[in-house]
Amino acid sequence: MAPRAFICGCSSTVLTADEEAFIRESDPWGLILFKRNVLDREQMRALTDRFRGLTGRTDAAVLIDQEGGRVQRMAANHWPAYPSAARLAATATDPVAQVRNVYLATRLIAHDLAEVGVNVDCLPVLDLPVSGSHAIIGDRAYGEDPETVARLGRAAAEGLIAGGVLPVFKHVPGHGRARSDSHLELPAVETSREELERSDFAPFRANADLPVAMTAHVVFKAIDPDRPATLSPVVVNEIIRGFIDFDGLLMSDDLSMKALSGSFRDRARALFAAGVDLALHCNGDLGEAGEVAAEAPELSGKALERAERALARIAGERLAFDPVDSREKLAAMLASAA
Repeated sequence: MAPRAFICGCSSTVLTADEEAFIRESDPWGLILFKRNVLDREQMRALTDRFRGLTGRTDAAVLIDQEGGRVQRMAANHWPAYPSAARLAATATDPVAQVRNVYLATRLIAHDLAEVGVNVDCLPVLDLPVSGSHAIIGDRAYGEDPETVARLGRAAAEGLIAGGVLPVFKHVPGHGRARSDSHLELPAVETSREELERSDFAPFRANADLPVAMTAHVVFKAIDPDRPATLSPVVVNEIIRGFIDFDGLLMSDDLSMKALSGSFRDRARALFAAGVDLALHCNGDLGEAGEVAAEAPELSGKALERAERALARIAGERLAFDPVDSREKLAAMLASAA
């Protein structure tokens, strides 16, 4: 049997008996981890191994948001602290050097994640911030022009893939222009479709061949004035699958964010009806997760093909990699840029 089309969270550093029963019964495609789930390498490895043991899939997805800067779930007392996307971009003015530096940082992140059994990182951020937008994106972006964001986002994705970790580009088709934080309320963007296609959507279109993407809980008034992208068949089909031409695995942003309303069954039902492949529920509340699971179908057809194709991108042997030498190079690069 194929897994169900959702990703769940858990409450702490070990799975409770109720969580184990839920995972056995509902068989989620993946598990996402946050700071509340992280202590040290030994604990993380035990947790990821336990999840895979419960699913019976050795390649079951375990996700995390390990971007660098403000968004790092694995704390610096056990792992290196990585610079933000904006700081990495500022380490050089030469585009070739920028790409090299971004790749180096994400290759090291992939090394950290692979050691503890995490095989999916919700990175790179391909959003394009503009003047007056909310700071929720801010320095998580690689720049303010589409070409730079596209180029450095690809470098980040390639660094992860080289280390056996799937990248998830976000937040398609763009959160950078939003004037509010979708964790707290539903943003609405009134920019014309023509301008969005020229700017905000361009980094995603340039990286449409990457394996996995995460949707934005943002309303684009010029495209679908009534529904956020995550729940909009118009945005999913005309923009993400159409203009951007993304045919990879499409997952939602967290369904427990306050940008969305209605029951969790309603939210999950709406995103699947819109054409999103996977529902993401992060906070570890089993009552909410149960509602999402109840609406999540078994992966099949095109969605299953996309999921299998994504995981195949990180199968096989890795090229030789020296983390000690690479960390020294990253430290020297950051010091010289400072």
